[in-house]
Amino acid sequence: MSTGLLDDVFPPAVRSRLEETAELLDPAVISEFDSPAAARALADAEVLLTGWGCPPVDPALLDRAPALRAVVHAAGTVKTFLSPAAFDRGILVSSAAAANAVPVAEFTLAAIIMGAKRVFPLADLYRARRTHRTAADLDRHHWLGTHGLTVGVVGASRIGRRVIELLRTALDAEVLLHDPYVSAAEAALLGVTPVDLDTLVATSDVVSLHAPDTPETRNIIDARRIGLMRPGTLLVNTARGPLVDTEALTGHLVSGRLDAVLDVTAPEPLPPGHPLWDLPNVFLTPHLAGAQGNEVGRLGALAVDELARYARGEPFGHPVHRADLGRIA
Repeated sequence: MSTGLLDDVFPPAVRSRLEETAELLDPAVISEFDSPAAARALADAEVLLTGWGCPPVDPALLDRAPALRAVVHAAGTVKTFLSPAAFDRGILVSSAAAANAVPVAEFTLAAIIMGAKRVFPLADLYRARRTHRTAADLDRHHWLGTHGLTVGVVGASRIGRRVIELLRTALDAEVLLHDPYVSAAEAALLGVTPVDLDTLVATSDVVSLHAPDTPETRNIIDARRIGLMRPGTLLVNTARGPLVDTEALTGHLVSGRLDAVLDVTAPEPLPPGHPLWDLPNVFLTPHLAGAQGNEVGRLGALAVDELARYARGEPFGHPVHRADLGRIA
C-alpha cells in the first residue's frame, strides 16, 4: 500500500492483533514490487495484505509469488490493482468494502436529510441577507422536509443496502430500488419496492446513486432520465461521477429545477470555471464520503478479522468472487 498509511489503517490495537495472527515478512510497508526486499517477501508470502496505492498484482507479479494463496485488501475495490488471473490461479480474495460502506452510507443519509431540509440554498440566502427566509424563497419546490419522503436507491450494493437500512430506521421514508440483480423476494426482505429506473427517477423526491462504474452503468442518469425528474428532486451521488451525464444535469441545476449533493463528478474535479462550483442548490464535496481519519481503522480491523478467519481455515466473511467483478465497484 502507499507509504504513510500503516498507522491509520492499523492503529495500535489492530496492529497488535495483526502481529498475533500472522508472521509479517517485512514490518515496513511495501509500496512497490521491484526492490530486493519486496522480492524476498514475495518469494515466501502466503497472503498479501494490501491497501490504497497497491501496485498492480498482475500475472508477472503472481509468477514471483509461488506461495501466494490469498489477497486481503484493507480498502474497497480490488479492481484497480488485482488481475483476474489471481482468481484463475485459485487465490482467495477478500475486501474491506463493507467497512468502507459505513461512512459512505452515513454521509448519504446526512446528505439526504440536509438536502430535504433545503439546507444548502437556504444557508446561502441566510449568508447573503443576514435575515430570516421568506415563504416565497422556496415556492418553486413541491416539498420541503423529511416527513414521508420517497427515496429512490439505484444499486443494492453494500453501501446501497446500508443506506436502505438507515433510511428505514432513521426516517419514515418509502424506499424504491432499482437493481437488475435483486429479485422481488430479496427486495421484500430489504423492505423496498423494486421499480424500473425510469419509474424511480420520475417518482422519487430523492435519487441516491450506489451503483458501480461499469460500461452498463455509465451515464445511466442521462439527459432523458434527468428530464423525467420532478421539479425539486434532490440527486445524491456518492458512488461514481460517470454514472451521471454532468453536462445534461448542469442545465437543470443552473435553472434551479433540481438540487444536488455530489461527492463525485465527471470529470473529477470539475474544471475551475464550471457553473456547479457556485450554485447555491449544489453541494460539492471532494470525494470524501468514504473512510477518512479515524474511520480508516475500520478497514484494517476488518482485514485482520479476515486474516484470522483464513488462519483458522475458515472461509472469508467478505469474499470477492471472480463472477462478480463485472458488477461490483
